[in-house]
Amino acid sequence: MNSFRFLPLLAGSLLAATTASATLAAPALTVTEATAPAAKTAAIQRIDPTFWWVGMKNPKLQLLVHGPGIASSTATLKAYEGVTLDGVQKLESPNYLLLNLTISPSAKPGKLQLEFKGDKKTTFAYELRQRTTPGDKQKVQGLTQQDFIYFLMPDRFSNGDPKNDYITGMRAPKVARDSMYARHGGDLKGLENHFDYLKKLGATAVWMTPIVENDMPKASYHGYALTDYYNTDRRYGTLEEYRQFVDKAHKNGLKVVHDVVLNHMGSKNYLFLDQPAKDWFNQWPRFTRSNYNSSALNDPYGSELDRSLYNRGWFDTTMPDVNQSNPLVATYLIQNFLWWVEYTGLDAYRIDTYPYSDPKFLMQWGQAMQEEFPTLFSFGEAWVGSTAQQAFFARNVFQPVDGFKSNLESVFDFQSQGAVHDALRGDQPNMNRMYEALQGDWMYEDATRNVTFLDNHDMSRFYSVIGEDFAKYKLGVAWLLTCRGIPQLYYGTEVLMKNFSNPDGKVREDFPGGFAGDKTNYFTAAGRTGQAGEAFNYVSKLAQYRKAHPVLATGKLMQFIPQDGVYTYFRYNDQGEAVMILLNGNKEEKTVDGTRFAERTGSFTGGTEITTGAALSDLKSFKVPGRTAWVVELKK
Repeated sequence: MNSFRFLPLLAGSLLAATTASATLAAPALTVTEATAPAAKTAAIQRIDPTFWWVGMKNPKLQLLVHGPGIASSTATLKAYEGVTLDGVQKLESPNYLLLNLTISPSAKPGKLQLEFKGDKKTTFAYELRQRTTPGDKQKVQGLTQQDFIYFLMPDRFSNGDPKNDYITGMRAPKVARDSMYARHGGDLKGLENHFDYLKKLGATAVWMTPIVENDMPKASYHGYALTDYYNTDRRYGTLEEYRQFVDKAHKNGLKVVHDVVLNHMGSKNYLFLDQPAKDWFNQWPRFTRSNYNSSALNDPYGSELDRSLYNRGWFDTTMPDVNQSNPLVATYLIQNFLWWVEYTGLDAYRIDTYPYSDPKFLMQWGQAMQEEFPTLFSFGEAWVGSTAQQAFFARNVFQPVDGFKSNLESVFDFQSQGAVHDALRGDQPNMNRMYEALQGDWMYEDATRNVTFLDNHDMSRFYSVIGEDFAKYKLGVAWLLTCRGIPQLYYGTEVLMKNFSNPDGKVREDFPGGFAGDKTNYFTAAGRTGQAGEAFNYVSKLAQYRKAHPVLATGKLMQFIPQDGVYTYFRYNDQGEAVMILLNGNKEEKTVDGTRFAERTGSFTGGTEITTGAALSDLKSFKVPGRTAWVVELKK
């Protein structure tokens, strides 16, 4: 989620004044699937986490109890073998209590009896479950270079269950496909119905914008202003249906990337409407935005003001900035994201606005995820201005800066994405930009884990940026699926969906064929007529080849300085396999001196261009047509 592009979506729901008040009225909470146990007592509305597991590596568990006047109660734990209540803590608000438990390795699944004594005695049955992720190879699989991520906005992809289009009691219940800011009705079932489409395309993983509850009055479809950390947005499906969705995806050979927001929440979240304490949020005398500039974080001459504005300023008026330097808040967040992994078995986290969070918290969060789920993969959005700054937020070769040493496996490669756009958007190619974007890979612990992409939901669509030039489109796709890294494709790019991101809703249109009454259905081969079908087949051809030939995904990379607007690089391995990629950005044909590449082609006699089947018998000289990508499997 990009700060500047995102702001217009929220303009209609500004907070009145400024500083968040700790005296806002508590919301009228309804019992949902995630909070059903709270129905047993009027005194307790919910406990977060909603349930937990025995056998977690960290034996400590912090329970946040919420209910009217609950702080005036004394809390005790009825004897339960292997579980102890270490302490009870009151917060500023009278409506919260914190319970700190220790769950020893000997504890068994069951229900803890928590007793609260105030004006009257209340008992709450808190469930401890048995862990299922350890040893289950179908769960928490992680991501590798061999994956190909398909990214979509679930509300805009396909409506598979019209019954969840309208949910009584939600602040923006209406479906209105003629409004770019309203809900359109897409859901988990709609995506499930098209798993075969993703597999035919060659995708191995699916990433959706956040599926957690986003009960905001405006623009709630994007999901980045969450209102309940422990529930799905029921317009996509229930909590249990999401768990089943992950299982079905795994059975179909698809991994699941779960989109998360660490830095902020939605202003209709119960934790903001009835704040546990003022220091759970970053407070200012009046509303103060982030300066959206991460440079101050590692600037040796930077000011504390700029650092504070970046990390503590609010992302937007309806997105309260969470104070992660508060250890109670940090624990709440860490437990929540452990909870989602154990409950669903998801494979990876995509972290929104990663650098905006408190740096020390980011290290804590990453360490906790890896200790509990070693196979979990995490990659962050760090939309910054240089390769050095991008590498700063991934595991890198730098020394710690102010105590921060990133433990994040991967970041989105905005630098290479920008280079591809620069190279292909004009009449005169600048293929050197593509070369230079990789030259800085020495700064990463492992740049091959970076996620590469052509566009996303916050920026103009690639096909529009390059002037709807189909030849340039194939150049970009060829780069995406042959370069180092884990490629990500934004939904509709494979069928030439287009538009510019001013406003963002223009690049978040419905996928044709995903909704009742659509005149075009790109999910079927018959519906993908003309260049849309040609584009799909081109992506599929390269992606399927990449899947079948790991050298293109996991092989080493050697690139040569572009000459005459032609960029050449190789993917190769120690087993003698090699693929040569030539990208000619010029309008006209170019003759390429193949002898330059002798250190990579010396043992080969020819090759086959994999998208056309054309044979190359001479590796010493190539005549590459204008605006053409060659992906050549070399032969001995």
